Amino acid sequence: MGKITGFMEFERIEEGYKPVAERVKHYKEFVIGLDESQAKVQGARCMDCGTPFCNSGCPVNNIIPDFNDLVYHGDWKNASTVLHSTNNFPEFTGRICPAPCEAACTINVNGDAVGIKSIEHAIIDRAWAEGWVQPQPAARKTGKKVAVVGAGPAGLAAAQQLARVGHDVTLFEKNDRVGGLLRYGIPDFKLEKSHIDRRVKQLEAEGVTIRTGVLVGQLPADSKVTNWAKESVTPDQLKKDFDAVLLTGGAEQSRDLPVPGRDLDGIHFAMEFLPQQNKVNAGDKLKGQLRADGKHVIVIGGGDTGSDCVGTSNRHGAASVTQFEVMPMPPEEENKPLVWPYWPIKLRTSSSHEEGCVREFAISTKEFVGKNGKVAGLKTVQVELKDGKLVEVPGTEKEFKADLVLLAMGFVNPVASLLEGFEVDKDPRGNARASTDLIGGYATSAAKVFAAGDVRRGQSLVVWAIREGRQAARAVDEFLMGSSDLPR
Repeated sequence: MGKITGFMEFERIEEGYKPVAERVKHYKEFVIGLDESQAKVQGARCMDCGTPFCNSGCPVNNIIPDFNDLVYHGDWKNASTVLHSTNNFPEFTGRICPAPCEAACTINVNGDAVGIKSIEHAIIDRAWAEGWVQPQPAARKTGKKVAVVGAGPAGLAAAQQLARVGHDVTLFEKNDRVGGLLRYGIPDFKLEKSHIDRRVKQLEAEGVTIRTGVLVGQLPADSKVTNWAKESVTPDQLKKDFDAVLLTGGAEQSRDLPVPGRDLDGIHFAMEFLPQQNKVNAGDKLKGQLRADGKHVIVIGGGDTGSDCVGTSNRHGAASVTQFEVMPMPPEEENKPLVWPYWPIKLRTSSSHEEGCVREFAISTKEFVGKNGKVAGLKTVQVELKDGKLVEVPGTEKEFKADLVLLAMGFVNPVASLLEGFEVDKDPRGNARASTDLIGGYATSAAKVFAAGDVRRGQSLVVWAIREGRQAARAVDEFLMGSSDLPR
């Protein structure tokens, strides 16, 4: 694939960023993608490796060597066709996927991987610009009705696949706009919401009925889940009105930090903070928006959500931003012979970190300190791994100043009331119990109710959500029709 000797002749080219001083003044995307010649060079680096581990490293099993080769030869339209054959939304993954495919790239054994993600980004942006992305409505209708509950990437992918084989699909979303965490979790500077909006138009043109502001079931009174629903529908009503129901909600319950002082004002979950800014960016008016202006911000959690809090806080004009991670600082470079082709643990510095952030590793919060009912600081201690457990290091206690604390420690499980409403059995982690078997996959314990995405597997990546949405769509189609032509 590509140029036979390309991987020896050409170096990896990274996508660029606009200057920090410029990009922190707005919420627009700032990545500078590869131009046509740069993408061709990257495609040329894809070697004829015989066993393309990138295919299996990619959760949606993108046919990566093929579209790399097509880009190298200038056949961008067919590259788009190949890319879309396994991935409904390459503009999402090309922007926010961490690219496990690149970790699995054969060149990555002892060199720099092919820039697969940047090539994907270039292909889909070219496809939209050229008008190659068009609705694909079904040639005939089946007369079967499917309800998809949750309009994140899993629900969007499933709805699109099911509509394309002729089912009447209704997509239910409790929030006021479609997209799930793509819409109300990921900041606009990483993914502008126009990318979601044009896919919504495509889905509607393919026959998907989208109902936003509709809560399926009922949220518990103490739920911290964002909800802008204006009406509700019961699980029983959906099971009565539809031939199949597919649950594709998220793992929305944030992991809490129950230490002394947790009830102080100024301590919030990341998913209380991030969605508000996305709504403001969309033109909504919010009273009392949670902001970081002039504040000393502590972000607890070292993952992507924490990084998103860092970038948003900097754009607000925070006085300082510090990010805590309870695990020790990983190495800057992974031991490739040991971990390849699997996803490595190594230090990852995001664009948000580069905009201004102090990172603290191996640190645990012992107590929140308050003044007049508001958080004023944190008491911490260093920790270390011993026999597989984190233990405190004596004499390392420290206090940090904080006016705003954002908890970004991940998500534990879906909203329990949703699964209970459908009488779906849960696994030990509180997710919907459903296998991914070839026969009967994604079916729950409840008759004609299926589950896919984070509601089934727990907190995960957008690329896993798309994979599960596609596979679940095939499972639902097989259930309704006895067989399916949809790809798995």
